[in-house]
Amino acid sequence: MQIELLNTFLDLVETRSFNRTAERMGLTQSTVSGRIKALESALDTRLFTRSRAGTDLTAEGQRFEAHARTLRHEWHEARRHIRHNPGQSVRLGIQNDLAVHHIGTWVAEFRRALPETAFYIEPDYSTQMCADLVSGAQDFAVLFTPKPHPDLHFTSVGDLPYRLISAHATLRGDLAPQTLILANLSPAFDAMHRELLPEFAASPLSVGQSATVAALLRGIGGAGYVLDLTAQDMVAGGRFHFVEDAPTLRQPVYAATHLRNRINPLHRRLTRIVQRNLGGR
Repeated sequence: MQIELLNTFLDLVETRSFNRTAERMGLTQSTVSGRIKALESALDTRLFTRSRAGTDLTAEGQRFEAHARTLRHEWHEARRHIRHNPGQSVRLGIQNDLAVHHIGTWVAEFRRALPETAFYIEPDYSTQMCADLVSGAQDFAVLFTPKPHPDLHFTSVGDLPYRLISAHATLRGDLAPQTLILANLSPAFDAMHRELLPEFAASPLSVGQSATVAALLRGIGGAGYVLDLTAQDMVAGGRFHFVEDAPTLRQPVYAATHLRNRINPLHRRLTRIVQRNLGGR
């Protein structure tokens, strides 16, 4: 069975739209339809029904979905195994903000604990890392936003503190709302920010990474939440000040693996190292 058929089937399970799947995969709608027909022919059953209301899985399609995810994961595992030299390797994803201050310490501990393991590390965002874990393109990830999925397992490993700094003011009341750069790091962080600092909800500038907030502050001034360690460095430089009456916002952090690896000793060891460094349970 061609892996393209499984990829197309699983994308259509998510979109429930032949047009949308064609757009996402860079294909024509006829190619998507052809792949689904080929898969249905190979399985000798109908997987989807189409109507004006949309595209839905048949009962057989629902039963096949879990098998399709397993088959795709095994395919990626097989490809990776034959491409690498003997020995264990881990493809690791890490949230961009975590990479700034933590990646060196973590990888040093990973390598001490697992000296025979090779690591490939890629900073990214939560949504993409979750997709990569499902597809088998990554083995382990440390991220901000768990995306619920039947094939993924998440473990809380701690949190990261963010501090509000400003180029001009030391109190919230002296900050002009239009000068705040909103750090939209995750849905959880955004909700905390809007609840605890509602006066800044209408900020005209929003970005999704602490390093970008810091770069904008250095370039145009204003105020914004950045990682605590970054905030300390910027305040120590003399140009910025802590906003003294602003709360510290704490972003939850999670370790994520494919469900089949939730009790794998290697993955559990990586989780414990991250948990210990972030002060989690």
